[in-house]
Amino acid sequence: MKKLFAVILLSGFTVSIGLAQMYQQAPTAKPVQKQASSGPSVRLHGYATYAFDDNQVDSYYSTTDYFSGSIKGGFQYGGGLEIMPAPQIGLEVTYYRLDSKAPMEYYNNGVQNAELEVAQNFLFLSFNKYMPVNPKIEPFAGMQFGMDIFNVTNPKNSKTDGATKFAWGARLGTNIWASEKVGLKLQVSLLSAVQAIGGGVYFGTGGAGAGVTGFSTYYQFNLGGGLVFKLK
Repeated sequence: MKKLFAVILLSGFTVSIGLAQMYQQAPTAKPVQKQASSGPSVRLHGYATYAFDDNQVDSYYSTTDYFSGSIKGGFQYGGGLEIMPAPQIGLEVTYYRLDSKAPMEYYNNGVQNAELEVAQNFLFLSFNKYMPVNPKIEPFAGMQFGMDIFNVTNPKNSKTDGATKFAWGARLGTNIWASEKVGLKLQVSLLSAVQAIGGGVYFGTGGAGAGVTGFSTYYQFNLGGGLVFKLK
């Protein structure tokens, strides 16, 4: 899977460079002088990506207290509002939503199995660095720090609980501007929730202290893009 993402990422940047060369070779009109706007630039982002599975989440407290399973991927969507205090630097408040499944095997008076329903809400402060090749092609890289707010339900017993854990992300991509105000976004990203769910979420099948009580730290790759709008 990691090799696949490396190939996709390399291909994306190769395409970006090729497009950049094409635009550089094409004749360009004489730029029109525009009146500079006051204050920092503002952008609105819309995201639509596919999150891939993490097939290894587990925790072994003892021979009679453990769980092991995976967190499935799915369609992830969200948005962001970005302020650019400098021409190539952006500070963005970002939100992602992902609804998925988590098949688990755990011990509770014997080995038990359940497919948990997981709803995740990521809230990040994102730091973006833009490296424009020309007015049309704008590669970027970013780091994200914040929280994963999630709710988990065990359909076997209808138990539901939630928790909030520290999360971080990293992303690479390219904005391709179709006009002065609207652009297409292509990106690959990695999201991680540290000790997700931890001891704060209860998925037992009955009895105090029984059942799945946490996930280990997990990593989820995302591939997709969205739209970006210049508001100012």
